[in-house]
Amino acid sequence: MSTAPADVLRPAAGGLKATIMAWVMEHLPLGFRILRAVSPIARFGNTYLVTRSDDVRDVFLNDAAFRVPYRAKLDVIMGGQPFFLGMDDTPVYRRDTEALRKVVRISDIPQRLAPEVERLGQQIVAGANGSLEVVDQLVRRLTFELYSGYLGVPDPPGESLRVWATRLFEFQFADIGNDPSLRAEVDVMAPALRKHIQNLIDARRAAGQGPDDVLGRCVNMQAQGVDGFSDDQIRSSLTGLIFGGPPQPPMGVPQALEQLLRRPEALAGAQQAARDGNDASLAGYFFEALRFDPVAPILSRVASKTGTIAAGTSRATEVPQGANLYIALSSAMMDERRVPDPQTFNPQRAPDEYIHFGHALHQCFGIHLNKALLPLMLKALLQQKNLRRAPGAKGKLHKRGIFPEALHVNYD
Repeated sequence: MSTAPADVLRPAAGGLKATIMAWVMEHLPLGFRILRAVSPIARFGNTYLVTRSDDVRDVFLNDAAFRVPYRAKLDVIMGGQPFFLGMDDTPVYRRDTEALRKVVRISDIPQRLAPEVERLGQQIVAGANGSLEVVDQLVRRLTFELYSGYLGVPDPPGESLRVWATRLFEFQFADIGNDPSLRAEVDVMAPALRKHIQNLIDARRAAGQGPDDVLGRCVNMQAQGVDGFSDDQIRSSLTGLIFGGPPQPPMGVPQALEQLLRRPEALAGAQQAARDGNDASLAGYFFEALRFDPVAPILSRVASKTGTIAAGTSRATEVPQGANLYIALSSAMMDERRVPDPQTFNPQRAPDEYIHFGHALHQCFGIHLNKALLPLMLKALLQQKNLRRAPGAKGKLHKRGIFPEALHVNYD
């Protein structure tokens, strides 16, 4: 695939609104630090912003009161077919997630996925001749080649899975203002993706055999009469995996590299871990770097009934039914009450100091994949000598809205 970044990402917003949003994002860490001290559960009309680590986790743990707000947009993407991302903790939720774990297996990570990430990374870095654009040329290409093969879902004829997945991800998770132009694209892309996947299901079933990928495993489970593998369920699961997963590495991996490039000692440590083949140490550097610019700085919830945050403390707050909540993961990971010396870069932090992938019931389904594979996407690049930013503005991470757009590096 040769889709350029400008095609994958929508045109950048302009004008005063874009300037204000850029200023807000730049000053968000300072704002969170102030709120943690003076108003940790801040109320703005019918909206609550939760900034301390304990309180963020408290919201996550109270799914009965503070539910995910994903259902309405999921119905658009899925054509009304239920998908576990929008469900409460019900028997159907448990059945569907357990079914998916039968075909997306943790054992695939060391046996298949990690070696493939390393192979693709080495191939891309070696072919770039010392000058590489990280967001699209490395991470997006690597991610979609990896997961397209693993899931068994290639590009639709004449279309790009990169574009479709990224648009659907933006619509589901970042379209706070309900942009009508984005909705118009989604109304075309979502049914087209569902049809594409149904065609793949039909073809695989007719063939009776095929490669050992997630699609093939689903079709085999269906043939064996295993619950949770109707055509509707297979189609929705694959759709959800495609738009919920692959758009994230091109966000997080370049952001982590940008943070390493800002810290020469941390970069040197990460490079040494990569060269030594010490993947655990490399992951420590990666996720600590990502703490300073996480993929999901804020997640949303809605109060389905009245609930209390921080009960039994002086900051206990009753949140009424119908209120909106924004839980600040980036703030929680900088909370000095639970994260020692949060402004210090420490690649040996305890795992519970991080909350990159949510918490409790709706923790990211792909958490094990992300923990293992995201650091490896930088491994081949970090092994190179004299890794450095490209000269001028190209050598800095540029974003388009929430999405990294480009980061150019050079190496010998």
